[in-house]
Amino acid sequence: MYPAEMVLPMKEDLTNVGFEQLIDSESVDQFLTQESRTLLVVVNSVCGCAAGNMRPGVKLSLQHSKKPEILTTVFAGVDTDAVSQARKYFLPYPPSSPSIALFKDGKLVHFLERHHIEGGSAQMIAANLAAAYDAYC
Repeated sequence: MYPAEMVLPMKEDLTNVGFEQLIDSESVDQFLTQESRTLLVVVNSVCGCAAGNMRPGVKLSLQHSKKPEILTTVFAGVDTDAVSQARKYFLPYPPSSPSIALFKDGKLVHFLERHHIEGGSAQMIAANLAAAYDAYC
């Protein structure tokens, strides 16, 4: 578990642009069972690829003309119950931090695992997400 003061700026990097921080399994269930909505779930983390690629790419993707209706995030290594519960909705994908999941009508329709994020640029991640937004939002 990471100290709260250490991860606060990393959490705020997404919450400051409209993401809802989910900190327990109940809040994950509340959001991920919503039907007739598009929902983005970002599994945030302290790793360098989250800071250098994932968070900037996600924020850049929100400039696209289409985007998810609901933006949520969980933090790996901190909000363990929320992350564990969110990962149940990500099956059959294995646990991955960071990662990004797009849901439409309560179903997982697009997923970026860590290996899609590592080594990719923020622009590549944003373009990947924008294509998914075009298809599902």
